[in-house]
Amino acid sequence: MEKQNLFIAFEGLDGSGKSTQVKMLTDRLVQSGHKVYATFEPTDSRIGSLIRDIFNHRTEGDQRVIAALFVADRLNHLLDRQDGILKKLEDGYTVITDRYYFSSYAYHSVYIDMDWVIKANALSAVILRPDLNIYIDILPEESMERINKGRNTKEMYETLENLINVREKYLEAFRLLQHEEKVFITDGNRPPEHIGEEIWSEIADMVVKKKP
Repeated sequence: MEKQNLFIAFEGLDGSGKSTQVKMLTDRLVQSGHKVYATFEPTDSRIGSLIRDIFNHRTEGDQRVIAALFVADRLNHLLDRQDGILKKLEDGYTVITDRYYFSSYAYHSVYIDMDWVIKANALSAVILRPDLNIYIDILPEESMERINKGRNTKEMYETLENLINVREKYLEAFRLLQHEEKVFITDGNRPPEHIGEEIWSEIADMVVKKKP
């Protein structure tokens, strides 16, 4: 069914090409006459900054604390009265986020029971489920190769062993929630343009056609 504006979440391992696809989809929607707000998690709020400090080894944090910080950051991301996702949707924007709660299900459940992580994020899911979760699937080995090529330092979760586990947890979460969530999985080992076309084909019928 067509909607005036959508909420779309991109998911995938580090280096999967999410940022590239967010930009490509944003540009295409804008060219089609839509207002688009592109965002990301962890956010650039004070909570998100603390998460990034832990990721970059500037401060320490237990995995349970990190998972709880993401819950708080996500709720703030939704509910902030100025830049929150709900506010942007109310203002007529299509919102595209680079990561949402499936990232928590996948990354945190390597260390914590997945059921706990899902329940901890339940309020976010009640407030707003994506119209579509787009998972860009690449192999963990490819993820590490792209990470190593792109920068000199690695964040907390960026080891091959961890990314193997994260990919398994993503697929487990998709199976577990297949009746509650709409998930589209695309092969990320292809040229970005091919991936972008497949994503556009998936969402085209959901988007109201507007004149620029």
